[in-house]
Formats: sequence, structure tokens, C-alpha cells
Amino acid sequence: MTSYQSNQETVATESTSTDELINEIIEEANAINYVEIIENVIDTLEQDDSAMVSHPSEGSYRWKFKYGTVEVFVQLTGTTDEDTLTVWSAVLKLPAKDEPRLMRELLEMNASTTFEARFAIIENQVVVLTTRTLADLSPGEASRLITIVATIADNNDEALESEFGVS
Repeated sequence: MTSYQSNQETVATESTSTDELINEIIEEANAINYVEIIENVIDTLEQDDSAMVSHPSEGSYRWKFKYGTVEVFVQLTGTTDEDTLTVWSAVLKLPAKDEPRLMRELLEMNASTTFEARFAIIENQVVVLTTRTLADLSPGEASRLITIVATIADNNDEALESEFGVS
């Protein structure tokens, strides 16, 4: 009768190799393609084939698209956990009428209606803005950030311009 004995060292090595291979496959499957996600979201939101993309520096991307009455910008600085996704849209040029009242209204809106976004001032313009590192950013969250900025900007630009704009 033949007896088969397994070599424990060989089994352990094969098991480790299999475990490492499985971990690599899982990591690859879990790797998120942020460029593809952003472009898919923009495809669903943009109007009049207005989407444009540029690569200002190695590994970074910047998109622009029209949503309702606003232009929305999306910037991805790279694809590592330390890189960021930033989304913004201008809603009012400054200076404005009654700026103290405008600032109070924007701060109140920041506290109650902007979700993960906020109103801010960049280059003499009031913008709706959000920024987030890519660490643990899910595709759904990336989509939500872009949608929130586009929606809040489009819902508020005309009212802010009407009330505070300088003609």
C-alpha cells in the first residue's frame, strides 16, 4: 500500500502564495478608477455636449461642464490616497450689493443647506465648493460631491445675482 504524506513546508508555501495572489486580485478589484467615475457622472449631468477635459500636469485632470445656468469644474490631482477631488462652481461676481447681508446669508446657507459643499470666495467670485482626499472615497461619494455642487450652484446663482449682483 502506498502512503502519501504531504510536505507541510510545501503546503504552507503554496498557501501563502495563493493567499498573496487572492489579496492582489482583491486589491485590483477594489481599485477605483476615479477618472472613469468622474467622466460617467459628468456624462449624466452635462448639457449640450459641454464637457471638456484637460491634463494641466502629469497625473492630474480638470473637467468643465455646463449644468443648468452654471459651469461646474472638477479637478483630480492624481490617483493616490493623498490626492484630492475638488469640485466648484461660481455663482456671483464680487463686489456685490450689501455684502455684509450677502455674507450672513451665505454663512447661514453653509450651516443648513450645502451638505458636504460650502460657499466660499475665490478670485472675487462667490463659489460653491467641495474638496476631499481620495482616501476611502467611494464611487457613490464622488458622484454625490459633483452632483451636490452642480445642484446647489444652479439652484442659487440666479437668486443671488438678482438680489446681490451689481449691474
